[in-house]
Amino acid sequence: MGSTLSQASVGIVFGTDTGNTEDVAEKISEQLQSAGILAELINITDAEPEQLQGYDLTIMGIPTWDFGGIQVDWEDVEDMIQALDMSGKTVALYGLGDQFGYGDFFLDAMGWLQEHLQKAGARFIGYWPTEGYEFEASRAVNEDKTLFCGLAIDEDQQFELTDARVEKWVAQIISEYDALAAA
Repeated sequence: MGSTLSQASVGIVFGTDTGNTEDVAEKISEQLQSAGILAELINITDAEPEQLQGYDLTIMGIPTWDFGGIQVDWEDVEDMIQALDMSGKTVALYGLGDQFGYGDFFLDAMGWLQEHLQKAGARFIGYWPTEGYEFEASRAVNEDKTLFCGLAIDEDQQFELTDARVEKWVAQIISEYDALAAA
């Protein structure tokens, strides 16, 4: 039996300056596709609120810039993000950052995005263990610092781990989505 996610509408929304966040979006899309799940890729600069609110599962990717900064495309749509109604919608996040260069702010933008979407009523899947990362602080971790609020990617320091992390995380979100759907 296939995943209930294969019958769902899935959007992968990203903002990117260097192309890394888009590359990860494509890797996620490829993993979903190999599981029989089609996803629409959307740059946040082209996204409409109705579109974001319309998916059964919205996967959102955001890089952290410098000292905890929000990538400019996401900054430009902050008002739209704050106005979304994500009640009953499922969201999975992924974030990119540099844990050694900016270890005090690792993945802060992903934490920022989760805070906004939580206020909009979204329910989250895809929390990711902090084990295997070295950082001082992050707005994207839970209280006991054991989980990030989404997939943590470091293309600067751990690029060789990206493919395996994406593969494992996509399997995880498929499983979590199906469990939610069955509940």
